[in-house]
Amino acid sequence: MADHLSTFVPVADAIAALLRPHAEVVIHDLATGTIRHIANRLSRREPGDASLTDAGDVMSLDTPVIGPYAKTNGDGRSLKSVTAVVRDGRRKPVGLLCINLDVSMFETLQSVSRDFLRFADTSERPSALFRGDWREEINDVVGQFLVDRGTTLAAMSLADREAVVAALESRGLFDVRNAVAYITQLLGLSRATLYKTLKVVREAS
Repeated sequence: MADHLSTFVPVADAIAALLRPHAEVVIHDLATGTIRHIANRLSRREPGDASLTDAGDVMSLDTPVIGPYAKTNGDGRSLKSVTAVVRDGRRKPVGLLCINLDVSMFETLQSVSRDFLRFADTSERPSALFRGDWREEINDVVGQFLVDRGTTLAAMSLADREAVVAALESRGLFDVRNAVAYITQLLGLSRATLYKTLKVVREAS
């Protein structure tokens, strides 16, 4: 009988090497109902252990890839898993190649990032520190503009550029000494282009 699973062993090893140490790759043998191979083992399972998969259910699957779906490792870590159905030359399922990615670290990072970025429970920005800081005001105007428009400095269109210049002009920021140099640097414009845009904005108002 042809050993269709042997060719997938180096594939499993390659995937595990790329994602090490965050993923294990398991090959299940549906003929024997056991684990054929494990690369970068995260669980307590060993080759030869029972697969605990229902081969009958697998046989009824038409899809070649199952998932991604959530799992929990034996030590409580959260896993994101995906399974590929391995078939023989007659399209009969003979094995499963499962990739189990440990996402617990990413959940921790997400939680930490959320805590660091939470402003609701913090005090308002102290005005004494920022009063007269025209650079902060320019940053606020430009930053909020980009968020509202859903764009970036690099992707701004001519209309966007005129609109952000108009927003800065409405706050009187072009009257601040040295502000023009800072705005040209921030927006990535030449001084001539900035003044030309400002002229268009002022003539339109």
